[in-house]
Amino acid sequence: MGKDSNFDIVYREEVRDWIPPGRYIFFQRREEYGGGYWLGQVYADWFSFVVEEPVSLHRGMQYLISIKSNEEGIMKFDDSLDNFMLTSE
Repeated sequence: MGKDSNFDIVYREEVRDWIPPGRYIFFQRREEYGGGYWLGQVYADWFSFVVEEPVSLHRGMQYLISIKSNEEGIMKFDDSLDNFMLTSE
């Protein structure tokens, strides 16, 4: 995929020797089992399903976009006690 994307697609019958930890992966399912893709994230010693049922590539990419936008929003949150203020609105 593109250099800026943080996911890969592994198509049926394709083999990967190594996938970088933290990368999201779509594994294509066989048509006789319903098609679609399994979506998960690779870690150094395990694989985690991001969505617990097979998804279309479009739905999976929308999900990854929402994860990315949430991650960016988390970095803007300031929970330090110095900036804590209660307001009455």
